[in-house]
Amino acid sequence: MPSISKKGHQMPESPIRKLAPYAEKAVKQGKKIYHLNIGQPDIKTPDIALKAISNHSLKILEYSSSNGSEQYRKKIANYYSKHKIDVNQDEIIVTTGGSEALLFAFGSILDTDDEVIIPEPFYANFNSFSTASGAKIVPVISKIEDNFALPPIEEFEKLITSKTKAILICNPGNPTGYLYSKEEINKLAKIVIKHDLFLIADEVYREFIYDENEHYSILREPNLENHAIVIDSVSKRYSMCGARIGCIVSKNKEVIKTALKFAQARLSPPTLAQIACEAALDTPQSYFDEVKNEYVKRRNILIDGLQKIDGIKVAKPKGAFYCIVELPINNADNFAQWLLESFDVDGETIMVAPAAGFYSTPNVGLNQIRLAYVLNEKSLKKSISILEKALKIYKE
Repeated sequence: MPSISKKGHQMPESPIRKLAPYAEKAVKQGKKIYHLNIGQPDIKTPDIALKAISNHSLKILEYSSSNGSEQYRKKIANYYSKHKIDVNQDEIIVTTGGSEALLFAFGSILDTDDEVIIPEPFYANFNSFSTASGAKIVPVISKIEDNFALPPIEEFEKLITSKTKAILICNPGNPTGYLYSKEEINKLAKIVIKHDLFLIADEVYREFIYDENEHYSILREPNLENHAIVIDSVSKRYSMCGARIGCIVSKNKEVIKTALKFAQARLSPPTLAQIACEAALDTPQSYFDEVKNEYVKRRNILIDGLQKIDGIKVAKPKGAFYCIVELPINNADNFAQWLLESFDVDGETIMVAPAAGFYSTPNVGLNQIRLAYVLNEKSLKKSISILEKALKIYKE
């Protein structure tokens, strides 16, 4: 039989989605599942975006430009200006989700065996994208005991080698909710300038910042024009995960020129989705105020509830809508599967994401899970109760 590629074998399974077959089986058995495993908000998509699809006047669903429609890119640039970020439409390429934006970024700057320094735990697909690009992740370790605060920025510098091409951060972070301060961004900027590296920031959760904190984009950092690459997406901002529209943003002309070649190879981003996303940019601020208040309430319900369960450690997020939870067990993969296959409370159970897949360091995070607080208050409280009861009877 023909053989699968080494790269194919090395591609990691998604810790977020790999348990889906067990969930499907549980549903067929009549169980109700509370999905804490995936960042799919139950927040309503803005009406203005949905109406744009319903009311479009297209007669032919044509290709768009490879870098996205100019009208949409101009509106994206205007959106950034409201966040004190100065870019124009020629410094933006529209992509099929933030995932493709990161793939374009990696493809544009990384060669086989190049290294990317990433604080861990990190978004699980960073592992997949680095494997697909033939690059190596070099992790900077943060710990739940320290609320996943970064070690001194100088620790990044110790990891730089001749193969290092970039530092990648997620701000605020998935899966920890960690928020980088302006001072930390300043220090990272100095390091990448000193060592002539790229600084890539996944900023898709920019709107979701809590407790009077503020988001500071790397694109606001002076003297970083040739080093900064931002990954963005509409998925969480407007609760439009299924639109699959994101973008890569950089003032480095060579990065954009190179990323455009990757964009041309896949032809164009979805035309209809861009229409919806262009309309979504006119969403009033009141929508975001309400959504943010809702996530703060959900975060507090989840964190307060988890802290009352014996043996659990949990870090309080400052942004996004995820948290890492350390459980009094040895193997979260087995526990997550058991929850779906063998446990329920009155026909209900929960689905969680084992956290080992959010690390590149072997055998780290084995007793941790990531939870997404994207469910309503009643569902979150029920989920906490189910988790507490499950831990009382679970046997390794």
